[in-house]
Amino acid sequence: MSRTFKLGVLAAAVMAAAPAVQAYEAGDFIGRVGAVTVDPDSSSSNLNSAALGEINGAQVSVDSNTQLGLTVSYMFTDQIALGVLGATPFSHDIEGDGSVLGGAGKLAETKHLPPTITVQYFPMPSGSKFQPYVGVGVNYTNFFEEKTTQTLTDTYASLAPGVTRTDIELDDSFGLAAEIGADYMITENIGVNAAIWYADIDTEATINAYAGNTKADTSTIDVDIDPWVYMVGVSYKF
Repeated sequence: MSRTFKLGVLAAAVMAAAPAVQAYEAGDFIGRVGAVTVDPDSSSSNLNSAALGEINGAQVSVDSNTQLGLTVSYMFTDQIALGVLGATPFSHDIEGDGSVLGGAGKLAETKHLPPTITVQYFPMPSGSKFQPYVGVGVNYTNFFEEKTTQTLTDTYASLAPGVTRTDIELDDSFGLAAEIGADYMITENIGVNAAIWYADIDTEATINAYAGNTKADTSTIDVDIDPWVYMVGVSYKF
């Protein structure tokens, strides 16, 4: 038996005896950072005014926004994890929609934070470099820094003469969320990630209209934001 053959057999035996590299296993933390886009599939009710009643065709839509996203998963087992999605604050324009407000343009703006918690399932063996996953959970959306535009005030004044300013407030939202994503490990600790979420985000917007310092009217409108959320980034296993 040649020396080369003996060395080959020995190397193969060592490799066979070595434990497989664990891509993900119980106790791991996986952090991911990247660009995250909230793309609303929005719709709304008609504007309902205390003074004017329901205004058919007075609706709104919500535009998209991209921010820096961060997710963390903690592996309770080799295949079950708890995932958390966070991001820097999103900023959205609220635009007119429907037959009455469709050409009005930007009526208001808001910022929001949408922390989302999901239970994730990783179906692949723990040693696989490719780790797809699915998850279900809940979303909480906090709206803040809501502002109206002069366009909204002018539109309001055309319906209720004397209105000189407006403000708006959006209710926070709780809803279900679902996700699908995948990590691919480039090294033992570093990988790339892509993920998609769907979140049930519904809010009621309250609009106050003022004639000088006197409140002239209060209107409400129900908005279903219901966004698809897309993220592409890098991952690191701790």
